[in-house]
Amino acid sequence: MRGGFVPSRGDRCRLETYLRPPCILSTEEDDGNVYRTQDEVSLLRASLEGETAAWGEIVTRYKDAVFGLCLGFLRNRADAEDIAHDAFVRAYMNLRRYNLERKFSTWVFTIAANLCRNRIRYRRNHPVMEVDYEVEGSADPAHTVAREERQVRVREALNALPYAYRTPLVLRFYNDLSYKEIGDILAIPEGTVKTRIHRGKAMLKEMFDKERDPS
Repeated sequence: MRGGFVPSRGDRCRLETYLRPPCILSTEEDDGNVYRTQDEVSLLRASLEGETAAWGEIVTRYKDAVFGLCLGFLRNRADAEDIAHDAFVRAYMNLRRYNLERKFSTWVFTIAANLCRNRIRYRRNHPVMEVDYEVEGSADPAHTVAREERQVRVREALNALPYAYRTPLVLRFYNDLSYKEIGDILAIPEGTVKTRIHRGKAMLKEMFDKERDPS
């Protein structure tokens, strides 16, 4: 996500009735300078005390990972941006319920995953046209073309997988989560996570093998 995790003008401060300025999702350069070297627990404690700049630093650290998770679920950039935004809003509004001894990434990923599942259920009843991923540019055109082709092949293969296999793979290899964390997020046993990842990888291999040898 380019340019920082800053909501559009219309919804940027839709929580202003609950919070003091600055907006909780602001990650402008002048926000939170004193927090950039602080550990996660300190940032969360400061956020609980109303230091919105500290929360801005939390958003900065996790926005790309949350967005990537949502994109893996939804396969639609606009929806992924919306859900990632909502996940951080939901996390902030429920921060006092968060156990500081629990890994924050697992908690916010769980929130995002639940919101993604809600959006998928909504889509089934309200079909919309899918929008393809955007791919960042590069100074080297040859490198850009090769990278884009590779990303397209992987993306298409992942998109072809059933949801039950695609999601654990995204969480494991794009977000570097453990089997236990994935199980917590998806509300399935750790053994099921391992089985689905193993099967999903096998299905991807079959797809790539067919590409290399269509016969």
